Amino acid sequence: MYGTNNVSNCSFYCHQATSEALESTIGTGTATIELDDLSKCDLFFLVGANPASNHPRLLHKLIELRRRGGHVVVINPIKESGLVRFAAPKMLSSMIKGGDEVASHYLQPRIGSDIALFTAIAKAVDELGGVNERFVQEHTNGFDQFVRSIRSEDAASLSRQCGVPEADVQAVAKLYNKSNNVIFAWGMGMTHHLHGVKNIESISNLALMRGMVGRRSAGLLPLRGHSNVQGIGTIGVKPVLPTEVFHRLQNELNVALPTEPGMHTLASLEAAYAGNIDVALMLGGNLLEASPNKAWSTQALDRVATKVYLTTTLNRGHIEGVDSGDVIILPVCARDEEPEPTTQESMFNYVRLSDGGIRRIASVRSESAILADIGKSLLKEIPFDFDEFRGHQKIREAISRVIPGMEDLADIDVAKREFHVRGRILHTPEFQTADKKANFVSVEAATADDAPGPTFMLMSIRSEGQFNSIIYEERDSYRGVDNRWTVLLNQQDALEIGVSEGSLVDLVSDHGRMGKVSVKIFSIARGCAATYYPEANVLTSRASDPRSHTPAFKSIPIAISKS
Repeated sequence: MYGTNNVSNCSFYCHQATSEALESTIGTGTATIELDDLSKCDLFFLVGANPASNHPRLLHKLIELRRRGGHVVVINPIKESGLVRFAAPKMLSSMIKGGDEVASHYLQPRIGSDIALFTAIAKAVDELGGVNERFVQEHTNGFDQFVRSIRSEDAASLSRQCGVPEADVQAVAKLYNKSNNVIFAWGMGMTHHLHGVKNIESISNLALMRGMVGRRSAGLLPLRGHSNVQGIGTIGVKPVLPTEVFHRLQNELNVALPTEPGMHTLASLEAAYAGNIDVALMLGGNLLEASPNKAWSTQALDRVATKVYLTTTLNRGHIEGVDSGDVIILPVCARDEEPEPTTQESMFNYVRLSDGGIRRIASVRSESAILADIGKSLLKEIPFDFDEFRGHQKIREAISRVIPGMEDLADIDVAKREFHVRGRILHTPEFQTADKKANFVSVEAATADDAPGPTFMLMSIRSEGQFNSIIYEERDSYRGVDNRWTVLLNQQDALEIGVSEGSLVDLVSDHGRMGKVSVKIFSIARGCAATYYPEANVLTSRASDPRSHTPAFKSIPIAISKS
């Protein structure tokens, strides 16, 4: 047992896209900063994320940064109130005065136009003389081609594409050029597009231009969210298992592993839809509502003959898509209920111990114990003792021998000493690539994902009263929304289509329809709209980023009409 259960597919998609992009720019399995780096940076780019709701501890660091004279550039199509001003619960002075300013600069690009914006900033950085020539020459490849591509772009055209005024682009570029320690952070808003990997490569290009990777107090910070999403990537649940890990795993377990390609999430659902999946074993999460094109996904799951769910909490995925075949739901312990200590990994590659021990229901068992029983019953001919892996300590010892960088996991329950995954924090410009150099990636500037006909680009969002697909309350307190069946619209856009606050509209895509949705006038980029996940999944398609296979949850072409 390494991470926790209840893996969120949406967060894992973010992990996949980020991993693909970082592999092409700074190397396999790499992160670049630790928590202490935040205490000394003077400029923080927060792109496509809303930590006021999802990562509130990060907001404490951003408030501290602003208080010491630093700057925070927020890039988000929606103006989130918690990123404008935030009352940090653990900072008494912040609570007393009703909150602190977070964003010093707030850019609102059109949904899906991020590459145009990053290209515009990179072009301005170059024209203003901000390139760190020494770093580029000594520690990177591909800069000449990259700089030729951005110089060939027209600044006015880029500004029109992304909807951000040239003056704002220039202001941010000047701020970046004069800053000494800069961190770039991003969330699912960057990865849930058909060009999600390219988005992250564009961010990496910006960081590399000024040498803000491979040294202290600067770098790249993917906000992957869940400790389990971070952890399962570390232990090998990703598109391609490194050769070294593959061989170590075979030697450690004394088994011959298959070498034919496996299937990612969407490919598995497509196989299920075609009737080619007999048995599906699903560990936590809510696959139904974390998958695009809900009508299609429901049919796909319904065509699986036997579905076995290991879960801490009942959800809609256990009662929809289950009309055919057999369904087995096995309750499992949550992390704080585990009978033995477990470990989890933070977004800063910090592994810590969770003691567990809370007894909620006496009959609930550990996930690893149930999996050991299933394995022992089904795989009797292989030379592997599943009984040994009922205990978490045995699993941790195996991980420590198989996964490079995880050596300290073996005795964490005895030493009680938390640790960083070795080789992850880049405080020197020696990158995990073949020649130890980082790579600029030339990315063609693009507007929102192209689609004929629809007049708006829709993004799905989460509410304050929501965790993954679990809805705890209808109200979204940060956005002043009382009913989740609501769409956020720009005021000018609303006027042009003849609707106002509270009007009922229909949202229609090529794949589904949401009828009688209430309009909320909001500060959102022109031509854009936002409504809530997972309800919006009825509108999404199965189109995905060809490199990370991440669905375009954040760029859904729709038409809006009065109900």
